[in-house]
Amino acid sequence: MQILNTTRLALLTVFIVINVTAVIAQETTDEPSPSPTPQASPTQTPTPAATPEPKVVRVTGNVELDDIIEINIENLEKWAETKDPSKLVPYIDGRAIKGNYPEEIHLERGRVIFHLEITPENKKVWTDLLGAPSGIKRPVAISVGLESGSAFDSVHPENNPVPLTVISPVYGLVALLVIFATLCLLLWLVRKTNIIREPGPPPSPGKRRPYNLGRAQMSFWFFLIYASYLAIWLVTNALDTITASLLALMGISAGTALGEAMIDNGKDTAKTNQLQDLTAEKVALEESVLQGQSQLEGLNAAPAAPADQLTRDTLNKQLVDARTRIGQIDQQLRTLSAQQSPNVSSGFLRDILSDSSGYSFHRFQIFAWTIVLGIIFVSSVYNNLTMPEFSPTLLGLMGLSAGTYIGFKFPEQK
Repeated sequence: MQILNTTRLALLTVFIVINVTAVIAQETTDEPSPSPTPQASPTQTPTPAATPEPKVVRVTGNVELDDIIEINIENLEKWAETKDPSKLVPYIDGRAIKGNYPEEIHLERGRVIFHLEITPENKKVWTDLLGAPSGIKRPVAISVGLESGSAFDSVHPENNPVPLTVISPVYGLVALLVIFATLCLLLWLVRKTNIIREPGPPPSPGKRRPYNLGRAQMSFWFFLIYASYLAIWLVTNALDTITASLLALMGISAGTALGEAMIDNGKDTAKTNQLQDLTAEKVALEESVLQGQSQLEGLNAAPAAPADQLTRDTLNKQLVDARTRIGQIDQQLRTLSAQQSPNVSSGFLRDILSDSSGYSFHRFQIFAWTIVLGIIFVSSVYNNLTMPEFSPTLLGLMGLSAGTYIGFKFPEQK
């Protein structure tokens, strides 16, 4: 009996263990399965913020060649982190002033300082900006940018320009007064003195000798080059502006005047020598006439003799020949004296375009070419701010005209 109870207790214990195990297994099965661990997505690099674009917000100073200006640029420091600010150049009317790099850069304050100057790289741009001026100032758009890039935005675009000083008012006034005073002095000398007139003794009181074409041409080129040189220096500060062709042109002008003077001087010398020779011959003939008359009077006072008649006839013939020659010499002296008498001016154009025979084409030719080249010269200086570079062909044409004029001076009567 006791053994049976022990057996029942053991079976009950096993049954309980089996049921507990089954319950635990069931609970384990009913638990939710853990969610899968999400896989990490690839790491994405955050997009950096865009660099703000620079903008010109202020221009301080006088925008003038050979002057200093200060330009304030917004966002310059951020921009300079990836770009080289030392390569910035001014932009005037949308054109880069190449080679005109900053003299000072203050990134933290957004300040850039430029000294506006002409360099070989930007000479053409400055010529376009300053040439053909209509006044001492002109409105321009201004900005800054990289030399090989584009200009920054600016508060001074075309619809809000700043004044560009073409000619300094002070220096311009001084130069204008100098040029005007020189012109007035030259015109006064032309009117009141013989500075460009024919050489020689003055005519009657209140009259002037005729104007000389060669000297008038030389004075024309002198004043044109003088005024142009001063004007170009005033605008561009350039000193070496005289070109080789211009020197050749001045040489042609000076050579024309010099050749004309030598020819006229040779004519005057020849006429003077001829007058002296004729006067000396006349004096000798008059002395021989006096001697012949004395001899003839002596023969007439003596008793007549056959041999004396032959002597009388010979003396009479000599006296007639001498008196005839004296008459011819007097006519030649009157002609030479009339030619050497001082001519009187008939007006500037008539004096330089005519000689004793009237208006001459060779004179008109050199006058016309001088005027044409003068117009080309003034146009080049006004538009390009440079002395013109005449071609060898054009200079040859001018030289040919001058040579023709000099050639015709030899037979020309003064």
